Amino acid sequence: MPDFLSPLLAAAMAEGTVFLCFGVALAGFIRGFSGFGTALIYLPFAAQILTPFEALTTLIIMDLIGPLPLVPQMWRDSHRRDVLRLAGGMALMLPLGLYILSLIAPEIFRYLISGVTLVLLFLLISEVRYPGELKKYMIWMAGGLGGFLAGVAGIPGPPVILLYMASQHTVSVVRANIFLYLLLTDILMLGVLWLYGELIPSAIWLGLVIAPVYLLANVVGAAIFKPEFERGYRILAYIVIGGAAISGLPLWD
Repeated sequence: MPDFLSPLLAAAMAEGTVFLCFGVALAGFIRGFSGFGTALIYLPFAAQILTPFEALTTLIIMDLIGPLPLVPQMWRDSHRRDVLRLAGGMALMLPLGLYILSLIAPEIFRYLISGVTLVLLFLLISEVRYPGELKKYMIWMAGGLGGFLAGVAGIPGPPVILLYMASQHTVSVVRANIFLYLLLTDILMLGVLWLYGELIPSAIWLGLVIAPVYLLANVVGAAIFKPEFERGYRILAYIVIGGAAISGLPLWD
């Protein structure tokens, strides 16, 4: 066997990889038809067997590869200036969040993930709606808060998801804007983790192992997406997100 394949095989054979693949498949399926949910679903699984920075590294690697087939369609459907505003706010606050993550214990990381996820889920189920047009400062603030949460808990989506799902945008625009924002977040997080010296080689290989599962699940989820069934998709996403958040609490250890 070529030497460069040895780390890949070791990651595939590692204890807990099958468990991660189950979480990855759920996350990819929900991401494919809703445009969000990867971190909300995957991280409660990953945090049970990986360190915080290992979990973030695997998330970034698979989340960069898995959604790639959907990028052209999402780019066409999106409001591009809003996506850039979200990314700008995220870039300002992400380094601070990652710095705070380096100071906290893994158990706190798990409580943060599940807590933020359950709060978001409650707000989404409440179906909060914003009747007016989204202002530029609101988009910048949502991106900034998302960047902070991306760093400290690995969950960049909640503020942006809540903002857009409470807006008057069509489901296709909401899906595309959130999708592209999360993809840009992954790219920036990869660079910041590298600068911080927290990009873990073994976790990179593990991310490459689980990425094909995620990619396939994304494609399947996108294939079943029909805008007219929006409510059904949301209900299914809420059930999966809530179950993942509760299962990830350290209380069950």
